[in-house]
Amino acid sequence: MPDPTPPAVEAIALERRFGPVAALRGVTLAVGAGEVVLLLGPNGAGKSTLLRCLAGLARPTRGTVRVGGVDLARDPSARGVIGMLSHAAMVYDDLTPRENLRFAAALHEIQDPAERIDAALRAASLEEHADRPVRGFSRGMLQRLALARATLHAPDVLLLDEPFTGLDARATEALRGRVADERQRGRVQICVTHDPAELWGVATRVVVLVAGRVVHDAPRAESLDAFRAMYSELVA
Repeated sequence: MPDPTPPAVEAIALERRFGPVAALRGVTLAVGAGEVVLLLGPNGAGKSTLLRCLAGLARPTRGTVRVGGVDLARDPSARGVIGMLSHAAMVYDDLTPRENLRFAAALHEIQDPAERIDAALRAASLEEHADRPVRGFSRGMLQRLALARATLHAPDVLLLDEPFTGLDARATEALRGRVADERQRGRVQICVTHDPAELWGVATRVVVLVAGRVVHDAPRAESLDAFRAMYSELVA
């Protein structure tokens, strides 16, 4: 019998146009619990646009996005199980990290969030800076805060757009461990990255977009070198 459980997040014949320019051209993708999907492709392939559509931050021109089987266009409340880390940090410069997280907690209607916020600040190594305005933070600090904000409500689906940007070696290793932990918890993670090596050992699946179309969708290969050779042909 077929599995009655719907995919955690699903795109069906998704198109997104910006005037005459088509950023997505009929993308269909279904991702289930515990999958870590690397979303790869050249600049302009539509990767960030796809993430924004999956998160409900951009409305597709055509097609459907479903989260846990719920049509996002019909019930935007389904966005509540999604955490999105954009390429831009999307935090408030004039607020402190603690205030940014309090605001996020209010948006997600988290009751008594103080303990969860403290834990998020520790995980992001921002305890010493928790009550300083964010303005003037380094790119790595902003990235760690943005990740703390995106995951504060323990989302079932994590959408990560270049999450390693600005991170030093220690923070990079910590983030890689975090992705592995979230995978063990059964959370869905879709990660846009320019370098597949960053998460190759953790990923379960690789999807390649070229000119707004899926040209490769398969389980992660054992050999990154072999994949790189194939990737070069896909995007040529």
